[in-house]
Amino acid sequence: MKEEKNNNKRNYFIFAVICLVVLLFYNAVLIPALKRSQITDTSYSFFLTQIDGGAVTKAEITEDSILFEVGSGGEKKLYSTAKIDDPDLVSRLHDSGTAEFSGIVSRQSPLQNFLFSWVLPIVFMVLLWSILIKGMNRRMGGNAMSFGKSSAKIYVKAQTGKTFADVAGQDEAKEALEEIVDFLHAPEKYAEIGASLPKGALLAGPPGTGKTLLAQAVAGEADVPFFSISGSEFVEMFVGMGAAKIRDLFRQANEKAPCIVFIDEIDTIGKKRDGQIGGNDEREQTLNQLLTEMDGFDGKKGVVILAATNRPESLDPALLRPGRFDRRIPAELPDLAGREAILKVHAKKVKTDGSIDFNAIARATAGASGAELANIVNESALRAVRSGRETVSRSDMEESVEVVIAGYQRKSAVISQNERKIIAYHEIGHALVAAMQKDSAPVHKITIIPRTSGALGYTMQVDDGEKFLMTKEEALARLAVLTGGRSAEEIVFGSCTTGASNDIEKATQLARAMVTRYGMSSLGMVALETENNRYLGGDTSLMCSSETAARIDSEVSRLVNEAHEKAAAILSENIGKLHELAEFLLERETITGEEFMAILKKQPAGV
Repeated sequence: MKEEKNNNKRNYFIFAVICLVVLLFYNAVLIPALKRSQITDTSYSFFLTQIDGGAVTKAEITEDSILFEVGSGGEKKLYSTAKIDDPDLVSRLHDSGTAEFSGIVSRQSPLQNFLFSWVLPIVFMVLLWSILIKGMNRRMGGNAMSFGKSSAKIYVKAQTGKTFADVAGQDEAKEALEEIVDFLHAPEKYAEIGASLPKGALLAGPPGTGKTLLAQAVAGEADVPFFSISGSEFVEMFVGMGAAKIRDLFRQANEKAPCIVFIDEIDTIGKKRDGQIGGNDEREQTLNQLLTEMDGFDGKKGVVILAATNRPESLDPALLRPGRFDRRIPAELPDLAGREAILKVHAKKVKTDGSIDFNAIARATAGASGAELANIVNESALRAVRSGRETVSRSDMEESVEVVIAGYQRKSAVISQNERKIIAYHEIGHALVAAMQKDSAPVHKITIIPRTSGALGYTMQVDDGEKFLMTKEEALARLAVLTGGRSAEEIVFGSCTTGASNDIEKATQLARAMVTRYGMSSLGMVALETENNRYLGGDTSLMCSSETAARIDSEVSRLVNEAHEKAAAILSENIGKLHELAEFLLERETITGEEFMAILKKQPAGV
């Protein structure tokens, strides 16, 4: 509080100095310059000549100068000349008959001069200052005059309202953080043995996996103040302001100890320093200040620094060394059990009818993050309300999975009968190839109802359990399934459409990964490609010569083409079932995996 008052006094002093400087400039330089710019200095003899010629229309005689006007209408000009003791001047002006003249001792009274020269400019500047400050406050979301002040939001347990019971699917992360909570509860038992609390813990993982929620849960469990700030809030337009905010944040944290400081998206200020000339010096100064502050505070006080990022590989090594962020806690995508637990946690917030099989929903959402699973539960509740029901049913939950994966149904889409037939054969082609291979996941659902994601239909496959590895046989089977739709089009219609574009893209990506990263091709067990931004899309970059790149392209093409031939062979052998299933799908538009397998296993008449 005392420091805030000192800052306010300093700001008012700065404002007063600025006002004084501007006023002095206004009165001493600006006003005289404006006046002088409109008046031309001339000689006294020119003045007398203009009087004698009858050109002077107005004259004002002051104590030391004469201001006179020459001309009439739009041709008027102002002149100024020094006053000379001339007893005949008044007679000359009177005899000219055209000059209106007067003597002026002072143009304004002292009071008027003070009001117009000092009071009005001050009032104008105060109003302008207040308008500017209000505008900056709106844009900056706080006090624009608090330069160097940390904008961290401070919460206590009652405000966060989060505990480890609210976090599911991150058991390993919770276990790693429980020790920090225990230290904040009972630091004396750690101090007795000489142990210090880890100064920092880095939560790394894909978006939506609950990194911020974990940090809030730690604060809620420990029942200590929780400072929350984003890394982008340290990025300032003024040099040195980011470092000043870091200093102020750690000062507040030391005053509130024990406490937790959470910096979200720390990669904003913690990127590797490349040392290149012309880099972001302000960001590097902020990072250097953060490194210094983390070295400078005593871990036994109970100040814990938690940070979250989606790009741990981009962080500066000095930030990750022991003594700063001692622990790296992964917050990965949840597995099958984790997804089921997350669904149950969020389902507690909505009314359900008890018919929901959370395990089946979890199996259908492989690769989904906690945020996506929460969205699925919310979508199911919204669908129940739209349907006029008071509880969420199993069908609501299953439909919400499809909404999140493929988008809403496009009920207004008008598709011709011929195109519907092509789409039906395309989707049955995928499903039939999958069903005829032992290394493919079972078919769960087939539909030809268009979705808002752009899909005109899709075939959903769901594994019976969780899989962490993919064999070469499974990868080849997956390639055959992806090419099954195009193969069915070629066999039945003798042509192909643009409907397989997404299948071709996925098949090419899988085949390229088999060649460059998985070592499942004739090029051998060699890493030819690296994955960048593992948690943000996983884009890749090649690490090979141009000759090897050409061999990679050839090998990828071979794998996809062989899978295409395999799919065509499977469909040709089962052409009867292909027609029967496609006609059934055209009639029903959506069929389940059980209905699909029942028709597939049914023996034809007379056999």
